[in-house]
This record gives sequence, C-alpha cells and structure tokens, in this order.
Amino acid sequence: MPPFLRRSYPCLLLLAGLSWLPAQAQTATPTTQETFDTGTKPDYPTGTVALPTGSWTFTDALLGSDPADHKNGAQAARLEGSGRLTMEFYLSGGASTVTVQHAVYGTDASSSWELWAQSQSCNCNKWTKVGTTVFSTSATLQAAAFTVNIPGSVKFEVRKTSGGAARLDIDDFAVAPYGVAQPSVDNDNLALGNPSGAVADVNYPSNYLLVKPQYVVGYNAPQGKPNWVSWHLDISNRGTSDRQNDFRNDPSLPEGFYQVQSTSYTGSGFDRGHNAPSADRTNSVEDNSATFLMTNMMPQAPQNNQGPWADLENYTRSFLPGYEAYIIAGSYGVGGTGSSGYMTTIDQGRVTVPNRTWKVIVLLPVGDNDLARITATTRIIAVDMPNDNALNQDWGVYRVSVDAIEAATGYDLLSKLPVDVQATIEAKVDAGPTN
Repeated sequence: MPPFLRRSYPCLLLLAGLSWLPAQAQTATPTTQETFDTGTKPDYPTGTVALPTGSWTFTDALLGSDPADHKNGAQAARLEGSGRLTMEFYLSGGASTVTVQHAVYGTDASSSWELWAQSQSCNCNKWTKVGTTVFSTSATLQAAAFTVNIPGSVKFEVRKTSGGAARLDIDDFAVAPYGVAQPSVDNDNLALGNPSGAVADVNYPSNYLLVKPQYVVGYNAPQGKPNWVSWHLDISNRGTSDRQNDFRNDPSLPEGFYQVQSTSYTGSGFDRGHNAPSADRTNSVEDNSATFLMTNMMPQAPQNNQGPWADLENYTRSFLPGYEAYIIAGSYGVGGTGSSGYMTTIDQGRVTVPNRTWKVIVLLPVGDNDLARITATTRIIAVDMPNDNALNQDWGVYRVSVDAIEAATGYDLLSKLPVDVQATIEAKVDAGPTN
C-alpha cells in the first residue's frame, strides 16, 4: 500500500486482535449484496437513500434506470463528477472480499474509481483505500474484485476519482464476510496485484496492460518502456533452452503506439535491459524468446544491468527448486548515466532513460494457495538502484522497503495481500544474506 495511505492503517491494524472470534461467528453471516434495484433517487445532489442493505449517502450520484444505464435488473447507481456512494451502516461480519460490477454510462468516456473501507473497532472515523484504482472503460458490466480481509464491523465507500463529465454505473455491490475461504491463487504472474491499475485500453497509453503467458507488463508507450513487469518463477520455468537474443518490436501493441525496435538503443551507451530476465524463462524456446520483446526492455546503464541487477537475478534463482518467487520490476524518473554519459532520452526522444531501477521479490517455499501463505514473516527483498554506470556493485546496499518504492512510484505493489500483512511486510527492509 502506498505510504501516503499508511496514515489510515493504524485503525485496521488493531483488528488483528479480533482473530479469536469463534469460527461460527465469522462464517454465519451471509454475503451482503446491494443490487440498487429498489429505492428512489432521481437527481445528483447529495442525499440519503434507504436500500435493502441499509442507508447509503449518494453524493453526485443517483439511481438510474435509463436504457443507457448498464445494469443487472431495474437500476444501477450512476455517478458523475467526483461522485461517491457511502454506506451509513456497518457490516458486523467483517469482509473477506468485495465484488463490484461497473461500466461507463451510455457511450461516455472512461472513468476511474476506488473502493475505501472504514472499521468501527477503533472509533477513528478514518477511511482506507482498498486495492488499486479501477478503470471503467467498457459499456458492458465488468466485475472488479477486492481482497479486504477485515474482521470486525466495517463499511465501504465507492469514490469516482476521474472527475469530469463522464458518468459511471455501479451495480451489484457484494461483500463476503470475514473468514470465508478465498479461492486458491497459485503461479499467477499478476497474483500480487496490478501495481498501477493498468488497463488494455488505447485511451491509456502511459498505463497500458500487456498480458503475456510469460509475464505481465504495465507499459508506458510515450516513454517506450515498461512502468513495471510482474512474473512468477519456479523450477518449472527453468530448462535447457538457449538464450535466443532475438530482440524485436512487440507486434501486440495497439496501432498508433510507437514500436521500439531492436536497434533503438544502438550507440546510446545503454543496454537493452530486461525487466523479466531471459534466464527466468528457459523451459522452452518460445518462452525465452518472449523475454526479448522490446516492451520488456528499459535503457539500463551497463554497470547496473550487468552488475548488481544481474547478481540479484542470479541470487533469486539460487532459491530454486525448494522455493518459488513472485517478482515485480520496473524503473522511474528521467535521466541516467550510461557508458556514453548522461542522457534523458534515446531513439530521437522516443524512449525515456530512467533515473532509477527497482525490484520487489517475494520468496516462498514451494506449495499451493500462494497468497494465503504470504505472512508477516515472509522474506521480501526490495531494491532501488541508480541507473548509473558508477553505482556500487553490491546489490545489498540498495535494499529499501516496499513502502519506499511505492512512495517513489505511486504504485500499490502488493495490493492483493490482506491489509494487515501489507502494513507489516511493506515497512521492512530486508537484512538477510546476499549470496
């Protein structure tokens, strides 16, 4: 969770002490679902509406039944501007997950929105953001799922964050009570969450989602490089396939996005630096070749790429086969120093040279239901290195907290983990061995 949200978390952290509640008290409460099909609110000014689940305050919002409202049933909540839907009641059974249906209204432009939670236990009246920002881009209802894991009484608020004239439909707001078993999540390249809320929508070229079998990319087309790349690693990803070295443009990018070429870095003094490394995908020629797409590359100072960055990659693979890893890597800032000196861009200004390179590694003994096994004692290695040829060659000196990387990038890196686990592990700086 980004540190600027951390101030809201002390209230939720107090909830850890409520885990002694009897199992029947945690599981007896059924899923709560608000369909918005009853009640009346025909206009946008702030007002409170009595709905089957309880009273909700609608701010810049109404209950819409127009043909242009995308909905299941008779009505959906429709938000404009900086609209909000606020529960004026608490759910006594807590929450494990929240699922929300969402779509753009009619043919309006895309909107972004967020889910926020408030615990009653601490009496602090503070709201906490849950998960990442969601982008509604479709005229068809889509499901957004949030991992909450909050015991004790809790209420929620939906906040439209994009402002503007575009309207947003929200429907079928469902809360599963705390203690309900969650689906097993294993070996998913995006298991830890979508750090920037990237979407496969050409209207968001600086935060475009590329999903590949080998890894997932939050791509920044105006900068010609990833914001981040996320992947899972275990012994099954390692084999005998040779390094393909077939650097090439990525034809899966939408029409109109600039295609970084294999020659775009030539003469720049920067390496074509892998985010997801070649050696993490040697189980087949196809998988290894996929790591050489230029959408997986960043301009990286040679002494960074071939030095501590490579050493950390090798260190991570040294845990196989007994361990598996979830890894997120990326870069931020503008301006680095390669073998030909300082540059802010290359390729005639079409590729941004980052100032820093970062990585977060979650190490787990091999097993199933991976997310449920990440706890406050799980080893997390986070590094933030200068993109500079004169950097220290010991990657250990660049260890930082996940919180620090989130503060620098604005991303929410472990958003799928329970909030109490996030609050603990994201604040730590790894002090384990480095070889």
